[in-house]
Amino acid sequence: MKIGFAGLGQMGRPIAMNLLKSGAALAVTDRSSKSFTEFESKGVAASADQSSIFDADVVFLCLPNDKAVEEVVTGEGGFLTRARAGQIVIDLSTITYKTTVLVAEKLASRGVQFLDAPISGMEARAIDGTLTVMCGGDRAVFDKVKPLLDLIGNKILYMGGPGSGQLTKLINQLLFDINAAALAEILPMSKKMGLDPDLVGEVVNSGTGRSYASEFFIPRILKGHFGDGYPMKHAYKDLISGAELGANLSIPMPVLAAATATYQMALLKGHGDKDKGGMVTVFEELLGVDYRSQEGASAKSGEK
Repeated sequence: MKIGFAGLGQMGRPIAMNLLKSGAALAVTDRSSKSFTEFESKGVAASADQSSIFDADVVFLCLPNDKAVEEVVTGEGGFLTRARAGQIVIDLSTITYKTTVLVAEKLASRGVQFLDAPISGMEARAIDGTLTVMCGGDRAVFDKVKPLLDLIGNKILYMGGPGSGQLTKLINQLLFDINAAALAEILPMSKKMGLDPDLVGEVVNSGTGRSYASEFFIPRILKGHFGDGYPMKHAYKDLISGAELGANLSIPMPVLAAATATYQMALLKGHGDKDKGGMVTVFEELLGVDYRSQEGASAKSGEK
């Protein structure tokens, strides 16, 4: 069996590395060649020419957005120009439900099986092979490729027909996004009212206000470090997807709309390259405070 893998970004590179454990021949492609030497040293064929993976029995995609997926699959010189019946495409990317269903239909017309399998987890979990993978498509296809998915995640879930994986990922992401926006709004308020940021963070992360977002972002916000998570300018696509679904299905989502406004303010202020914890800077500026650890400041004052 031959596996093809497109997209060697922050998540794609370690995922592709873990797929080597399958023992199958692996070929990778990416627009950037920065990871090629690492893969080639392990006997993996690496090329900037995406067509180099199109003959694979199973083709994985781990791409940044809808446009990139459509270009690789249905674009000029894309996968469909060489597709053969019986191949399997597994899309690990996070893209819209609408695009996912469209791609699935076009692949099916050529006899290619498709699984949308978006992933959840930070880079560390991609390296460890402990991601959560939410899958949509034909159950028989899921069962066939599950041994490969087991190499990249420890929670592999079959959610239903085509697009179900993306819908599940979106629900999870929107809840995470709302949590992150709430932290950005409330934490600076605590500093404005004279509370110690370190102690507030300790209470939140040991109390009922705790969430994965608080556990991940509060320690980093306290240090003013906003580069560990997914950049806001890319994450914003989930909020757009949520708004589109709400509009199309007439589902009111006022809390999501409020959180989206916080993201928009951060993006307009030029914080798009920061992770979601960077939204706190918007409210820090509004309130004239910095929600940062007092430990360093206390140590410095003690030296005087």
